[in-house]
Amino acid sequence: MRFKDIREFIGFLEGKGELRRIKAPVSCELEITEIADRVSKTGGPALLFENVEGYDMPVLINAYGSAQRMAWALGVERLDDLAERVRKLLGLVQGPPQGMLDKVRTLGELVKMASYQPKLVRNAPCQEVVLTGDQVDLNRFPILKCWPLDGGRTITLPLVITRDPQTGTRNVGMYRMQVYDGRTTGMHWQTHKVGTHHMRVARETGQPRLDVAVALGGDPATLWTGSAPLPPDMDEFLVAGFLRDEGLELVKCKTVDLEAPAHAEIVLEGYVDPEELLPEGPFGDHTGYYSPKEPYPVFHVTAITHRRNPIYPTIIVGRPPMEDYYMGKATERLFLPIIQMVVPEIVDINMPAEGVFHNLVIVSIKKEYPGQARKVMYAMWGLGLMMLAKTIIVVDGYVDVQDLSEVAWRVTNNIDPSHDVVFASGPLDDLDHAAAEAKFGSKMGIDATAKGPMEGRAREWPPDIVMSDEVKALVDRKWQGYGI
Repeated sequence: MRFKDIREFIGFLEGKGELRRIKAPVSCELEITEIADRVSKTGGPALLFENVEGYDMPVLINAYGSAQRMAWALGVERLDDLAERVRKLLGLVQGPPQGMLDKVRTLGELVKMASYQPKLVRNAPCQEVVLTGDQVDLNRFPILKCWPLDGGRTITLPLVITRDPQTGTRNVGMYRMQVYDGRTTGMHWQTHKVGTHHMRVARETGQPRLDVAVALGGDPATLWTGSAPLPPDMDEFLVAGFLRDEGLELVKCKTVDLEAPAHAEIVLEGYVDPEELLPEGPFGDHTGYYSPKEPYPVFHVTAITHRRNPIYPTIIVGRPPMEDYYMGKATERLFLPIIQMVVPEIVDINMPAEGVFHNLVIVSIKKEYPGQARKVMYAMWGLGLMMLAKTIIVVDGYVDVQDLSEVAWRVTNNIDPSHDVVFASGPLDDLDHAAAEAKFGSKMGIDATAKGPMEGRAREWPPDIVMSDEVKALVDRKWQGYGI
């Protein structure tokens, strides 16, 4: 299952009964947000608004707004299928193949991996229309104002493409962009993101500008990769090829030295001056609170290219669960086997909507020695952007971490707070408003595993209340006769 562009995905969703076309006139200022928020929180379909007041292009929203649609977007039937694909891929790097048959299979997989590399093309749908000079005007697009106190209209689903000024390594991230006027936007490069690093390098090396390309639309897997917290030197477009099982087609931009997805709907080309900052925000964010007005870099648009009849794709964020929750859930499933390579005792992970990704991580482990739960906490705080996790709860491997009711029961029963709660300090997400100072503060780890003699516990740990298998089978056989 693969899609060349967002149009094929729209057709697929419509065929599955997972998309509604809205023909009634709607405003891109607040009204679309309220509609999408209601639909998202009730498990509703993707929405294609075909009559946006003042604009001649449709708006697609909530395309990722369910676990099933998110899985389809990434080419699988279930999000857990992603983990199996990654485990198969990781098997190629965990040791040499044994035996001739394994060697032949491994060779075939390595050849297939080469096909995931991006491919450069000369002509692309995203450049059917080219606008430069006085033609550049962001106001031609139905960019949403999402929430009442937002500082302005904001692009929320962009693929922001940059290169490291020293190494040339490409990065693709997803950073909101508040529109200032027809030719400039804010660039919400948070402290710990790779785009911010590229800007710092440009500043340190005295470069007057950092080229930036922003793709709106494209195939759904590639769009999602911009939100994935990949290692800094891993090319998101290569990962998109892996997910799509086919290399992504790219095209050279017209005014900057970068490549953009050939099948995007719209591409904004331009640059960021490493020394220039302007106030950005407030913005109703995925935490459910407004992030404050703060200085951020400015993106200057030098050209806009787009399809002849483009579709404007977007999302809204706010109090979860919303569309971005399912995007984050895909990240969780994709990265589980990678995390398990580093911390092999981990059985499963859940980053629930209520924890807005970075505020709560629930981990189940196969515990074998004293202090292992604490070891896992610190190990996870040392893994890339997992450093921003504010609370990590560790439970035993037999606990279903996806069942929040069971987790709450285990945690409240199993902890002795003075012994089982750990406090640490470290980096925090830019959006964390609770810490006394910005971007740094305390974290909490909770060891909710069962405790025994190896932890020095003298008291016997009680067994779970579970009915015997024999009685369960007896009641199963007699169930119809009970008349219940």
